[in-house]
Amino acid sequence: MPSPQRPVSHRIRSFVMRAGRMTTAQERGWQDGFPHFGLEVSAGVLDWNATFVGRGRRIVEIGFGMGGSLLQMAGADPNTQFLGIEVHRPGVGRLLGQLEANNCRNVRVYAEDAVEVLDQCLACESIDAFHIFFPDPWHKKRHHKRRLIQPELVSELTKRLRPEGYLHLATDWGPYAEHMFDVLDAEPQLRNVRGTPRMTSPRPEYRPQTKFELRGERLGHAVWDLIYRRR
Repeated sequence: MPSPQRPVSHRIRSFVMRAGRMTTAQERGWQDGFPHFGLEVSAGVLDWNATFVGRGRRIVEIGFGMGGSLLQMAGADPNTQFLGIEVHRPGVGRLLGQLEANNCRNVRVYAEDAVEVLDQCLACESIDAFHIFFPDPWHKKRHHKRRLIQPELVSELTKRLRPEGYLHLATDWGPYAEHMFDVLDAEPQLRNVRGTPRMTSPRPEYRPQTKFELRGERLGHAVWDLIYRRR
């Protein structure tokens, strides 16, 4: 089991680590929950059928934050296999504790860099859906290179989708939505489910609304859901 205090090496990542102190409950969730729900990149390619009880659709959420939406989706769809990837240690600890408390057995978690998980653990054409909800928009122009949604990552995600599998992105920052459209529309193996490039989708029922999103909605802030399928 990896330590929640593991040092970070200096290399290119799909994220920028932010310090976060774990509460006692989060530390307990990590210690108690990781043996049941945690996965490590060092184990190699994930054997879904051996890892999960039964078989079902395979959905991967990258950057699940504190884990609220992932837990809610998994509880509402117990026959689907959910895989969460997150590097924020307090969020991972919180989700692990909640999975343990709710006896939620259709979720597994990597506390690892998503790029490494894709490269070493997820086989091509093995995933039904990738969810990336509200990634950091990195508002300042000089920080745009840090944005998660980049052509190289989208290409790797697309390779791992099954035919007709989908990629669902959501953001509440208009300029980032435009950047997402640029990247997704440039990927030849993806098509917008609305049938037209640069078209947003209504929020699907499966995506829970966060407290932050609801507060923004009351203030008149827009949210963009972008859903693209692999051809």
